[in-house]
Amino acid sequence: MTEKLISLQEFFKLRKSLPILDARSEGEFAQSHIPEAINLPILTNQERVLVGTLYKEKGNQEAILKGFELVGPRFHSIQKEALQLLPEKKILLYCWRGGMRSQILSWLLTMVGFEVFRLQGGYKTYRTFTFEEVRKTRQMIILGGKTGSAKTLLLHELEKTGEQIIDLEGLANHKGSSFGAIGQAPQPSVEQFENLLAEKLLQTNPEIPIWVENESRKIGRTILPDRFFEQMQTSCLIDIHKSEEDRIAHIAEEYGDLPKDELIAAIKRLGKRLGGLRTQQAIKDVEEGNNESWIANLLMYYDKTYDFDLQNHHKNTIYRLDLEGKSLSEHVSLLIQAKQQCHD
Repeated sequence: MTEKLISLQEFFKLRKSLPILDARSEGEFAQSHIPEAINLPILTNQERVLVGTLYKEKGNQEAILKGFELVGPRFHSIQKEALQLLPEKKILLYCWRGGMRSQILSWLLTMVGFEVFRLQGGYKTYRTFTFEEVRKTRQMIILGGKTGSAKTLLLHELEKTGEQIIDLEGLANHKGSSFGAIGQAPQPSVEQFENLLAEKLLQTNPEIPIWVENESRKIGRTILPDRFFEQMQTSCLIDIHKSEEDRIAHIAEEYGDLPKDELIAAIKRLGKRLGGLRTQQAIKDVEEGNNESWIANLLMYYDKTYDFDLQNHHKNTIYRLDLEGKSLSEHVSLLIQAKQQCHD
């Protein structure tokens, strides 16, 4: 049918109703992509390297000819796959810079009746936007508290009341400790994490504060954007307090049934910090199913680390809030009241 070049702003409007197709190689897509896009490569990883090398050594014409030599025999299979994936035949399309790969795929698809909206500037335009978005000035309230204080649960309870939240650990597929990757999906790349974070930030009102859980700069292998993390360090922090008994119970509920070999591997990663005796005891407790014991053992380390970080790395205002012995609804109510204290 037809192709139309569109701006990024037009792309954002149209993606609410149209599927997105990424024409880059499978390796580029795995590294980072526009969320919810489907990958249909024009050139595979190996082919892209070959064409790129030829472009550097012999120039554009030779690279184009080689590209068509490699892809030409697959034209029909690419069309068939697209028809199976996208039977309504109306799509958004991009490649790296909005150049040859998306042009070729657009041509192939319009030949079999597709209506194509091709992103001008390609993924590079989108990535420039998300890079800048996650580094804008934000109003934040940081939810702090020692390990096991159920901060993520409280964030989502706050969201149910209409508060704006960003679940950084959810975006990172990691709960932030040595044990944080157990039972989680693979972590996104740093670049893809920034894309996901930008998408969440786009859904918020910049005039209203966002609740964010207190985190280190690194969440597993994911790294928070520099400016975003600096703002976390200087925003008001509500430091919640719960009893050790409650915290142990919460951790046991989350981690107690996870595979013992993975729990033991996480403990071993902390071995140098815990010390030999404490490490051996924690491993023994995991093997014997003494969840409360190994959790209490590790909390000694995590609590000291939390106190050190709070005293030495946070330049923000700290508001301390005691939630011990209170219900979940009371927790949420008190946090919202504390939010007002932060902004008075």
